[in-house]
Amino acid sequence: MQIDPRGPRFGAAVTSVVLAVVLVTQNPWLLAAQAIVFALGAADASPYGLVFRRFVRPRLRPPAEMEDAAPPRFAQAVGLGFAVVGLIGFAAGITALALGATAAALLAAFLNAAFGFCLGCEMYLLIRRLQPGRIQ
Repeated sequence: MQIDPRGPRFGAAVTSVVLAVVLVTQNPWLLAAQAIVFALGAADASPYGLVFRRFVRPRLRPPAEMEDAAPPRFAQAVGLGFAVVGLIGFAAGITALALGATAAALLAAFLNAAFGFCLGCEMYLLIRRLQPGRIQ
């Protein structure tokens, strides 16, 4: 499936704001909500993607190119992993773990939102290249 690459970047911008608020407020419930968004994104049902497709994309020019949806879905799964680690940190009272995992997810989201560099997407592509039997 091909997607407009501006959609994941829009989602990363919203995610950056949410995760920054989590860091400032140390609110585990907001992190849990973002974890649900990550899970939905990994299942190709991101609410941020829906907002982009319904309200933002119609106001933009058509994309110059489309991209494969698999790398951004993988990136959402990676974000989910960091959010879960953050939630474990909050639940266990290990604030440094909670904030460190949240900060790592924020860094990745910010890189995508600000610079169009999707760290999780690059991880996906590297893993694919390293799979045995794959033609390079």
